[in-house]
Amino acid sequence: MLCLHKPENKNQVDKEMASNKIGQKKKGKSKRRGASQWAVAWRRFKRNKAGIFGLVIVMAVFFVGIFGSFFAPYPARPDPHAYDPFYDIDPITGIGDVRKPPSWMDPEEPNSWKYLFGTTPIGTDVFSDIIHGTKYTVYVGVLVTVITMALSIAVGAIAGFYGRWVDNILMRISEVFLVFPSLLLILVFVRIFTVSVGEPFLNIPIINIQIPTGLTIVIVILGLFNWASNARMIRGEFLRVRELEFIEAERALGAGNIRIIFRHILPNLMSSIIVVSSLTIAYAILLEAAVSFLGFGDANTITWGQILQENFSEMRIVWWAEVFPGIAILLTVFGFNLLGDGLSDAMNPRLRD
Repeated sequence: MLCLHKPENKNQVDKEMASNKIGQKKKGKSKRRGASQWAVAWRRFKRNKAGIFGLVIVMAVFFVGIFGSFFAPYPARPDPHAYDPFYDIDPITGIGDVRKPPSWMDPEEPNSWKYLFGTTPIGTDVFSDIIHGTKYTVYVGVLVTVITMALSIAVGAIAGFYGRWVDNILMRISEVFLVFPSLLLILVFVRIFTVSVGEPFLNIPIINIQIPTGLTIVIVILGLFNWASNARMIRGEFLRVRELEFIEAERALGAGNIRIIFRHILPNLMSSIIVVSSLTIAYAILLEAAVSFLGFGDANTITWGQILQENFSEMRIVWWAEVFPGIAILLTVFGFNLLGDGLSDAMNPRLRD
C-alpha cells in the first residue's frame, strides 16, 4: 500500500521557512563582516569614478617613467645644452629643425608626425623631452615623499605617543618649519649645496636611470623641509589611537612601548599614511617644478620644471615648449590629487557602503 507523508500544519512550515531565510541572511552578513579592511576599502574605491581616473593617470605616469626611454621618438642627451648630431641641428648657426611647431599644426608638413609637440629653440623634440623627464619626475616625487613621510612618522609617533615635554619640544620645532616660507628656505639651501655638474652616482640598467648629484641634493632638501604638517597630522592620530581600549589592554598584558607603536598603533594608521603619501607625491612634483623653473634646479637633468625654465625666454615664439610640459605637470598633480581623495573616501570608516 502506498503511504503518503502527511505534511505538518501550515503554520509550522511557514515558521521553518522564515527561520531558514533569517539564517541565510545572517550567514551573508557574517561573510560581509568578515571582509578585511582593505577589501572593503577597495570595494568602495572601485565605485569612485574620480579616484579610478586618478589611478589610471598615476599608473600611466609610472609606466612612462619606467619604460619611456624604450619608446621615445628620440634618445635623451646627457647634456641638454650640448650639440647632438642625431638631431641634425647646430644651435650656433640655427640650421636645422629649431622652433618647429607641432607637426599636426605645421602647414608645411600637415600629415607628418615627426615632432608631435614641436621642437625647442635648440632643436630638441618636446615630446621626447617630456617622456625622458618623466622618470626624473617620478624619482623626485617618490624619493621626496619617502624622506618626508619617514620624518613625519618618526616625529609624529614620538610626540603623539610620549606626549608631555617631548610633545612640546617636537611641536615647537615643527612650528618653526611651518612659520618660515618653505619655498624661500628651499631655494637658499639648494643654491648653497647644489653642484653645477655632478657625475651620476646611481645607475639602474634595467630601467635606464642615472641620477645626477645635483638632482639628489634637490630631492634631499625638498624632503627635509616638508615634513612638519604631516607630522602634526600623524601626531594627532597617535593621540587618538593610544587612548583606545585595546591599547590599554595591551599595556595591562605587559606589552612594551615599541611593540605597541609598531604592532598596534601604526597598522591602524596605514590608511591615513597612504592617503597623505599620495598627496605628498603631487606636492613634491609641483614643488620641484617650481624650484627648477626659478633656475635653482639641476641644469644637467631634464625634468619638466627644467624644460619650462630653459624655454621660458622664447615663450611667445615657441609657446608649445612651455604649454605641453605644463600640461604634463598639471595632469600628473591632478591625478595624484584625485587618487588621494578617492583613497580618503574609501578608507574613511565613517562612510557607509
